[in-house]
Parts: sequence; structure tokens; C-alpha cells
Amino acid sequence: MASNDTGSVLIALLTGAAIGAGVGILYAPEKGSKTRKKIKRKANKAKDDISHRVSRATEELSRTAEAKKEDFERRLEDTISTMSYKADDIIETLERKLADLKEKNAKYQKDSEADSARKPKVVAK
Repeated sequence: MASNDTGSVLIALLTGAAIGAGVGILYAPEKGSKTRKKIKRKANKAKDDISHRVSRATEELSRTAEAKKEDFERRLEDTISTMSYKADDIIETLERKLADLKEKNAKYQKDSEADSARKPKVVAK
């Protein structure tokens, strides 16, 4: 954000300087041909200066974007890695609980079979 604000301020300053220089040249007491040459020279200089500044700003923006992209990718990889470990922990916990339930179920069925074997069978007449 600060880089964008700086670029806006620089463009505003350059524009103001170009307008000021143009007005100053127009009011200078010189021949028309000399004034036109001065305006052209100043305009070319301003154009070159703006092009250079835009190029530098573009390069800086590209570097910043690349750094942010790399930071995002690193954080994403860290998050995925952490989530993978947590998923493994959850799976292990669920597997232990499932084994406990199977054990309890087997015991329950065994006790149930023993109880039914001990009870006398009622035969209907």
C-alpha cells in the first residue's frame, strides 16, 4: 500500500513540475521557435523520467509480488504439513477407539452367550 501511495505522489509531483515548466516557458520572453524547442525538450525529458520511474515501480512491484507469492507458498506448505500431522493423530485416535469398541463388543457378545447358555430354556407346551 505504501509503495502505491509513493508512486501516486511521484506522478503528481512530476505532472506538477511539467505543467509548471510548461507555463514558465510559455511566459518567457523568447522567440516562438525557441520556446517550442524548449517545450519539446522538456516534454521529452519528462517523458523519459516518467518512463524510468514507471519501469522502476513495475520492477519493485514484481519483486514484491514474487516475495509475497513465495511467502504464501511457504505458509501454505507449513499449514498442509501441520494438518497432515494432525490428521495422522486423529486417525490413530480413531483406530484406538475402534479397537476398544471391538473389544467391548466381543466381550459383550461373549457375556451374552454365556448368560443365555445358563438360563433354562422354556419349552412351550
